[in-house]
Amino acid sequence: MNKIDARRARIGVFGFFVLSGFVMGLWAAGLPSLNERLDLGPGRLGSVLLLVSGGALVSMLAAGPLVDRFSSRVVCWFAGPVSALALLGPALAPGYGALAALAVLFGLALGVVEVAMNAHSVEVERRYGRPIISAFHGTWSLGGAAAGALTALALGAGADAQVLLVAGAVVVPLLFVPASRLLLKDPPAQPGPESGGDRPAGAVGWWLLGLLGLAAFAGHLAEGAAIDWAALHARWILDADPAAAPLAYTVFAVAMTTVRLLGDPIRARLGSERTIRLAGLLATCGYALVLVSPAAGALATVCAWTGWALAGVGLATVVPVIFSAVGAAGGPVGKALALVTACGYTGLLAGPAIVGYVAESFSLPVALIVPGVLSAVVALAGAPSVRALTRKNPAPVPVAD
Repeated sequence: MNKIDARRARIGVFGFFVLSGFVMGLWAAGLPSLNERLDLGPGRLGSVLLLVSGGALVSMLAAGPLVDRFSSRVVCWFAGPVSALALLGPALAPGYGALAALAVLFGLALGVVEVAMNAHSVEVERRYGRPIISAFHGTWSLGGAAAGALTALALGAGADAQVLLVAGAVVVPLLFVPASRLLLKDPPAQPGPESGGDRPAGAVGWWLLGLLGLAAFAGHLAEGAAIDWAALHARWILDADPAAAPLAYTVFAVAMTTVRLLGDPIRARLGSERTIRLAGLLATCGYALVLVSPAAGALATVCAWTGWALAGVGLATVVPVIFSAVGAAGGPVGKALALVTACGYTGLLAGPAIVGYVAESFSLPVALIVPGVLSAVVALAGAPSVRALTRKNPAPVPVAD
């Protein structure tokens, strides 16, 4: 593996993350128009979203063995274009029944590409011998933002929302092809003796995998709670203006995206163990500021925004550090990465619902204690597991600058 191949592969992975984020952005931006076209309503639309998430969760677990058997590159070749083509189903669905079935297929495609491209990002980082994964996740967010902005501009210019979604489903698969051609051409790693018995995949034992999964679940739950409840907290608890309330989520999202784009040098300097410990501490402090913000009087909004920004800064590095730790274990990463990804995805889905149920029974401030506590779990579960993996398996010699 020479420097040119490693750099080409890194560009290819950037392409996959941007395009995958773009696909999700098209889907999210098209939901209001889809809702109006099929007259879904909140209940049926929520069911569709749940079916997409359920399909993705199932396929993530199935994608791990595929990656280990055929290589992440081969799975990426098929999963990338198929995930975009799957948008055709919801875009052309004639009614709710068809939409429900096609939403499952769309979710299945999303889950496979999620595991495959993350597995390949781990393999590319191995070749580099230094942290590079965080920036990939930052560009995923940029891809989603670009799709949302493009959709808004097109609809403002009078374009038909259904035509726009169909066009994206036809064009984006073609864009995956040049990105796929840049990926690593190494043959798939063959499982060794360590992949059996008490080790689910590669060199990651069950207890380490459990700690990594717990950290991923906790981090994603805290992230999901911020995504869905930050603006509502500003409106309901702080009595913010309706136009200003969404800025609470914006502060969180901007902080998270910025740190993901710039987070690799930070992890290179601090090390993975210190980074994830600091991530949990910052996120916990962020939620603490949000919880005490009503007592800040005239500075309540500023206090809450600062808290959401700290939470975004902390949670931004959780996934890159955990995925990198799986790669540091050596050997095939598909199964272990799929299980950790599924744990994180479960937290992302469960977070908003858990906060909602607790808020319904008690209050929203009480409910936000849950993600605050779980932010501390990120450090408590993530740091020892990352330390065990990175100390036992030191980073490879870098092959690219």
